[in-house]
Amino acid sequence: MENKKLLLIVNPKSGREKMRGQLLRVTEILSKGGFDVTVYPTKARGDGTVRAAKIKQNEFDRVVVCGGDGTLNEVITGLMQSGVECTLGYIPSGTLNEWSAGLHIARDIPSAAKDIVNGEMVELDIGKFGDKYFSYTASFGAFTEASYSAPQDVKNVLGQAAYFFEGIKSLGNIKPIHLKFTADDREIEGDFLFGAISNSMSVGGIVKFNDANVELNDGLFEVVLIKNPANLTEFQSILDGIIRQDLGRKGLEFFHTKAITVSGGKDVSWTLDGEFAEGSDEIRIENIHSAIKLIVPES
Repeated sequence: MENKKLLLIVNPKSGREKMRGQLLRVTEILSKGGFDVTVYPTKARGDGTVRAAKIKQNEFDRVVVCGGDGTLNEVITGLMQSGVECTLGYIPSGTLNEWSAGLHIARDIPSAAKDIVNGEMVELDIGKFGDKYFSYTASFGAFTEASYSAPQDVKNVLGQAAYFFEGIKSLGNIKPIHLKFTADDREIEGDFLFGAISNSMSVGGIVKFNDANVELNDGLFEVVLIKNPANLTEFQSILDGIIRQDLGRKGLEFFHTKAITVSGGKDVSWTLDGEFAEGSDEIRIENIHSAIKLIVPES
C-alpha cells in the first residue's frame, strides 16, 4: 500500500528550541507510521502562513505543525486562506501550548508524534477576526501584551514565567478601554480592563473555564469581559471570581455567541493566539463551525 504524504512544518526556535534534538526521532516515528515526510523549517514570523497557503488540494494527506500556538495559528491561517481541505496534526513544542492542553495533546514530543499516527480525528471551530484567523482566542487589555512582547529568548529560558513577568510590568499602565460589544442577543457598552473571545479551556493562563462551560465544536465562542471596577472591593471580588471560575460576579460578563462585533477599538491592541493584531473602529469576529480536522489522542 502506498504511503500517505505528510508535510511537517517546524518552528526550530520554539520553546527552548527543544525540537532541534527531536526532529530525527519524530520523522522516524511518522515514517514508520506509514507517511512519506517532507520537513519544512520556518525561517521567520509568518512563514508558516506563507508555506501553508501554497499547499495544493490533495498534495498532502496530513499537515503537522511542530511549534507553539503562534506557529499553529500561522499554519491554520494559511490553510484557511487557501481553502485546501487537509487533516491537521499538532506536536506542541512552545512555551505555553495552551490550546493543546485542553485537547489532551501530549507535551512529550515523541508521544505527540505517535498520536499523529494512532490518534483519532475531530472537527474543531476556528475564529475569524476581520480577515485574520485564530484557533483559540482573540483578546485585549490586561496581560495580553505579555504574550507577544516577551522576547523569544526570554521565553526559552523562563518558560511560562516570562509571560507573568511581562504582565506584571504592564500592570501600572493598564487603562480602561471604552468599547461596545454587539452579539447575537445582547449589546454591552462600557469601560473594560480585559476581554477575550475564545474557543479554549483557558485564556492566557489567567482565565480558566469550567469544563461544563466549553465545547470546542459547538459553533459558539465563550466571551468573558472584565469591567473597570468601581473600587478595590469590587476588583478583589472580580479576581476571586476568576480564580474560583465563578464568572457570574459583578464586574464580569460571560456568555456564548456565534459572532460578535466590537466597536470603538481603533487604538486597541489585540492578541490572536499570542500574536499581535491591530484593532480598528469596528471588528467582526465570527465562529467558523467545524473549520478544521485535527488529530488528537484516542479517547
